[in-house]
Amino acid sequence: MADNHSKAVRSKNMSRIRSTNTKPEILVRKYLFAQGFRFRKNDKRLPGCPDIVLPKYKTVIFVNGCFWHKHECARFVWPASNTDYWYAKIMKNVERDAENYQQLEADGWKVAVVWECQLKKDSFDAVMASILEMIRR
Repeated sequence: MADNHSKAVRSKNMSRIRSTNTKPEILVRKYLFAQGFRFRKNDKRLPGCPDIVLPKYKTVIFVNGCFWHKHECARFVWPASNTDYWYAKIMKNVERDAENYQQLEADGWKVAVVWECQLKKDSFDAVMASILEMIRR
């Protein structure tokens, strides 16, 4: 199965994908800020450079895209073209994520992962309530 886009269109789409300050990250940060939490963003001193760091609560939050981090949901679909490249890249991301989470937990941090698909209107409140509960524990 071929790509739905030309190489030029695909290249343009891929070049616009950011690693920080994504819409899902901003949504989670705004919610936490409105709840009175103060945090650091993308702290490079910690393994995996967590998207949100709450030092007072020794908690980190990763806001992961379903495609880039291989979430087992309907949003994740293996690319149909250049499959060897994508398989290696995505599986390396998954392995790196697991190592980072393990290292952070070993260092005494609570680790939360919020998936892009969980931030939809129908599940947002429940997901954020569970995050707040984890932070306050």
